[in-house]
Amino acid sequence: MVLDSASTFGTGTSSRNSEVIHAGIYYPPGSLKALFCVRGRELLYKYCYEHGVPCKQTGKLIVATGPLEFSKLNELMNRGTQNGVDSLKMLEGFEAMKMEPELQCKKALLSPVSGIVDSHSLMLSLVGEAENNGTTFSYNSTVIGGHLEGNCLHLHIVESKDLENWNGDYPLQPELVLVPNLVVNSAGLSSLALAKRFHGLDSCIIPPGFFARGCYFTLSSTKVPPFEHLIYPIPEDGGLGVHVTLDLDGQLKFGPDVEWIDSIDDVSSFLNKYDYSVSASRAERFYPEIRKYYPNLKDGSLQPSYSGIRPKISGPRQSPIDFVIQGEDIHGVPGLVNLFGIESPGLTSSMAIAEHIASRFLK
Repeated sequence: MVLDSASTFGTGTSSRNSEVIHAGIYYPPGSLKALFCVRGRELLYKYCYEHGVPCKQTGKLIVATGPLEFSKLNELMNRGTQNGVDSLKMLEGFEAMKMEPELQCKKALLSPVSGIVDSHSLMLSLVGEAENNGTTFSYNSTVIGGHLEGNCLHLHIVESKDLENWNGDYPLQPELVLVPNLVVNSAGLSSLALAKRFHGLDSCIIPPGFFARGCYFTLSSTKVPPFEHLIYPIPEDGGLGVHVTLDLDGQLKFGPDVEWIDSIDDVSSFLNKYDYSVSASRAERFYPEIRKYYPNLKDGSLQPSYSGIRPKISGPRQSPIDFVIQGEDIHGVPGLVNLFGIESPGLTSSMAIAEHIASRFLK
């Protein structure tokens, strides 16, 4: 059974991302992010090809726009090679600009296996697969917490509409209590808040949460996209920099940026009541960043598109933290798996994470 507080599937982080299939370049060798990204990429392409899910292996250029960035580009190539990413190639600026005439750079790292996927079509296919294999999806059903009774975790569930009307004047009482053999807390932005509401779970094992909103802008007034590859700058604090991605219709988008935001109360988190609005004024920060590698970007050509929020467990100016997958060996609760900090490359890694959980926790 899949319980979702929303009226349909994938309304949070799953549908608010770049839709990029990452190669596995950025992550420390041996980390879960590196292992799951490389394995997940293989599984994802295979699944898409076998099930008719739209995807495209576009390739990606990570660009250095000045000599000070050369060492970081070399580090990325070495790290990607250690992680088992095939066919990485360092290019001189003129070679990259021959591939992409609108590009301006001094050097570039080519990753041919990077690509894009239609995330909605992917999720729709996975829902169908799950239902064909006996899974029930219960939408408008919010898990508000749980308690331990003996060695079993009891889940507390309410209808989402009743949570919408809750004013905080009285304690939340479950309308339904489920006692599953296995609980996978994969609630994304609210996974930390939910874990804190599992009475009997030691709160010391729950990491702190941070939230970084990322806005996307689309390129207007152009009939032919200026780029055919994904174009990424050198990574920045909290993200991978304002980059160029394409969707499968050829629409070009830039983003996401990084804006650290405050967390919200648990109930609003459970109902995904985050502020996803995109202010047109944020484009002012995009233009100078994009023009470092795309100098011909015209004033007024960026239009607000959409935003997403990264469920991070490391904050501003802190080193990135690996995916956290907690089982009984860490928290002592039989039949509970917590997934924390599943930000990028979460989409690419999704099937590898599922494979890992199934092999390790399904008896």
